[in-house]
Amino acid sequence: MSTAVDTDFTPATTKGDGKKSGHRIQCVVVTPERTLFDEVVEFVALPLFDGELGILPGRSPMIGRLGFGELRTTTQGTTRRYFVDGGFAQVRDNVVTILTNRAIPVAALDLAAASTELEAARARKPAGRIELDEKTRAVERASAMIRAARKI
Repeated sequence: MSTAVDTDFTPATTKGDGKKSGHRIQCVVVTPERTLFDEVVEFVALPLFDGELGILPGRSPMIGRLGFGELRTTTQGTTRRYFVDGGFAQVRDNVVTILTNRAIPVAALDLAAASTELEAARARKPAGRIELDEKTRAVERASAMIRAARKI
């Protein structure tokens, strides 16, 4: 039985602020319209399709499918929160790249609009498998938006 070990033997360099470069993560959030976010952070939490993933500096490379939910970044005790609408995330060399259809600052979410969207999604009458899948995704998206908006 063989096991793979991902090891980075590159020495960490010290930046001007006295912290090692390995103690930060570059986080980039890209939507079809623009690059929403491109900053150095200490921690990233991603809403993957099957659960949440926390990323700290030094994380092994990975690619994951995003679900609907809250993206959080933390820098010097300040947490920034965004609702992301699915997509993909890549982690490589202390860079987290997030490609998503939509990313909205949680403070900009409208709880009433999300509740209306949830009611409309639940009221859909699917005629087939494809429409049932679309209804399920719409319910999950609106529910995730409501959960994020309630944390304000």
